[in-house]
Amino acid sequence: MKDKGSLRTYYLKLLKEQNKEEGLRKSRLIAEQFWKLPAIQKARTILFYASMPGEVDTLAMIEKAIILGKRVSLPIVEQNQRKLIPTLISSMEDVHKKKHGIAEPLLDPDKVLALKDIDAVVVPGLAFDRLHNRLGRGAGYYDRFLSTLPETAITVGLAFDFQLHPQSLPTEAHDMRLQQIIAG
Repeated sequence: MKDKGSLRTYYLKLLKEQNKEEGLRKSRLIAEQFWKLPAIQKARTILFYASMPGEVDTLAMIEKAIILGKRVSLPIVEQNQRKLIPTLISSMEDVHKKKHGIAEPLLDPDKVLALKDIDAVVVPGLAFDRLHNRLGRGAGYYDRFLSTLPETAITVGLAFDFQLHPQSLPTEAHDMRLQQIIAG
């Protein structure tokens, strides 16, 4: 498997096949590692993704960040412009399911974050490699978004152990490397 399409199909299948309880157990271990990162401990504002079934569960991480007094945001997917809009939330009650089952906050211009205010971004992916490349779902939203972040923002990918690809993933010029990958 060398092409992105085949790799996406393969890793989506692995995610769907994972036992739900095992996924939640691994998600807790990944969250423990996440909170130990010095950059995350210092971060005032974190952009999370709202996990979909089968992905590393971010809900408990989001709730803990709110309890810790961090400013938490989730992206709104602007499909017409093919971009992400980081939007502050105060709880998961600010979030609703949109098309494709993705949970997002409602668009409120007063809650949209300036990129300079983001200290950390938690990035989803189907697979990651040892060079911190990621294989996303193919729409390019995160790559475009990450390319606009200030250099001071840390980017962290969350993965189950089976999502660590043993070789280098195929990349293109627009693909953005992450600074940190946490797997469990």
